[in-house]
Amino acid sequence: MAVHPTQDQQAFIRRAIESGRLHDEEDAVREALSLWEERERTRTEILTALDEAEADLGAGRYADYTDTTLPVLADELKRKARSLREQR
Repeated sequence: MAVHPTQDQQAFIRRAIESGRLHDEEDAVREALSLWEERERTRTEILTALDEAEADLGAGRYADYTDTTLPVLADELKRKARSLREQR
């Protein structure tokens, strides 16, 4: 496979190699592919979560929050987050 980066991309790769960040041009391609794969996985996860949320909404599986109940939920989520952080 032949890859033809733009002049700006070539200069960017060259600076990364000169700085020691990358060893060679192939490292740049591997890094770019790795980031692309990660972005696509994240995109797929988000789309799946949206599909699930839409299905839940359609099936009536949701909770309405009011000015009174929303702060209670926020406090509960903060407690859970602190607990998880302390466990690490």
